[in-house]
Amino acid sequence: MASCSVLQRERVFHSGAYVYRIPSLLYLPQQKTLLAFAEERTSKKDEHAKLIVLRRGSYDASTHQVWWHTQEAVAQAQLEGHRSMNPSPLYDEKTGTIFLFFIAIPDQVSEHHQLHTRVNVTRLCQVTSTDYGRSWSPVRDLTESVIGPAHKDWATFAVGPGHCLQLHNQTQSLVVPAYAYRNPTSPQVPSPSAFCLLSHDHGRTWVRGNFVARDTLECQVAEVGDVKQRMVYLNARSSLRARVQAQSTSDGLDFGETQTVRKLVEPPHGCQGSIISFPSPHAGSEPPDRWLLYTHPTDPRRRSNLGVYLNRRPPSPLAWSEPTMLAPGSCAYSDLQSMGAGPDGSPQFGCLYESNDYKEIIFVMFTLKQAFPAEFLPL
Repeated sequence: MASCSVLQRERVFHSGAYVYRIPSLLYLPQQKTLLAFAEERTSKKDEHAKLIVLRRGSYDASTHQVWWHTQEAVAQAQLEGHRSMNPSPLYDEKTGTIFLFFIAIPDQVSEHHQLHTRVNVTRLCQVTSTDYGRSWSPVRDLTESVIGPAHKDWATFAVGPGHCLQLHNQTQSLVVPAYAYRNPTSPQVPSPSAFCLLSHDHGRTWVRGNFVARDTLECQVAEVGDVKQRMVYLNARSSLRARVQAQSTSDGLDFGETQTVRKLVEPPHGCQGSIISFPSPHAGSEPPDRWLLYTHPTDPRRRSNLGVYLNRRPPSPLAWSEPTMLAPGSCAYSDLQSMGAGPDGSPQFGCLYESNDYKEIIFVMFTLKQAFPAEFLPL
C-alpha cells in the first residue's frame, strides 16, 4: 500500500486526565476555519463519556497550515444527568447557522443495557451557533418532535457520528445521518438500520426518513451525480466484513436496495468511516461531476492502518480505488472535510482521526494529488 505525503499532521486532542474519542470535523470556507469536536470521557468506555469539546483551527491559505486554538467545552451541549455523545455538526450556508446534533444518554446507562431491556432512554439533542462556533444556544431536546412515537419502538439510536450534509437542491435541504436498533416482535435481539433526518426549511422542522436495510449502523452521506440527476449516497458500517452503501433520489427520505462494497473491508465488528464528495478536478467531465473520498482502517483483522479511498464513478461499488495509507498503526474513527484547492492545484482535504489506541486524535491535511498521483491523470 502506497503512503500519502501530507501538508500537515498535528495532534489536536491528547488523552491524559481525560480520554478523547469520536472525532468530528467541520470546515467553514468563508471564515477559513475548522471546528474539531470530540467526546471527553473519564475512560475509553462509552458509558464514561461526559461532554463534547471543541478546538478551533485557523487555516492560512498562504502557508497551507492550520493553527489550532485552545480547547474548550461546548457546555451548552448537555442535558442534566446525561452524557453527551456522537457530535454531528452541520453548517447551513444559506443562514450561516451551525447545528451541532448529539445524543444524550442517562449517566452510566450502557448501550448493552438498552439493547437487553429494549427500553430506549436516548435523547436526540441539538445546539446551534450563529457566530461560527464562538457561542452556542441553549440545548434543545428534539426527541418528541422529530422521533415521536417511534422512540418507544426502538431499543436505542444515534446520529452520525461526524459531519452532516446540506444538499444543492432548490430548498438546500439539510440531511442528518442516523441509525436505530428496532425492537423485534420475536425474541430476537434488536437489529440496527440506518436512516436520515431531513429539513427543508433550514432546521425549523425535521422529517424522519425511512429505514435502509437491516444491519447498517454508523453512517455518513454525500451528494453525488451530475447536474441532471443528483442523489444522496449513504455509506454505512456493517457486521458483514465489508461496508454497505445505498442511494436515494428523494433527498434521503427513501433509499434503494443496499449493496455490499467488498473493496471497502471492515474489521471484526466493523468501524465507523467517513465519506465526502467533491467536484471532479477534470473540467467538463461527463457524469458524474462529483467524486467520492472515504477514510477507514484498511486492515480486515483489526482497527489499523488508516487508508483513504477514491471513487471517480460513484455510486459504482466496483469503482473504488485501492487505498493509500494516511497513517500506519492503530487507528479507528475518522471524519473528512473538503478544503478547496491545495498548493498543487488539486482538491485539498482535512481528516480528523483516532490514533494510538485511542490515546490521541490527529488532524492531517493532504491533497488529492498527494494521495492519488496516478489516479489524478486525465480520464
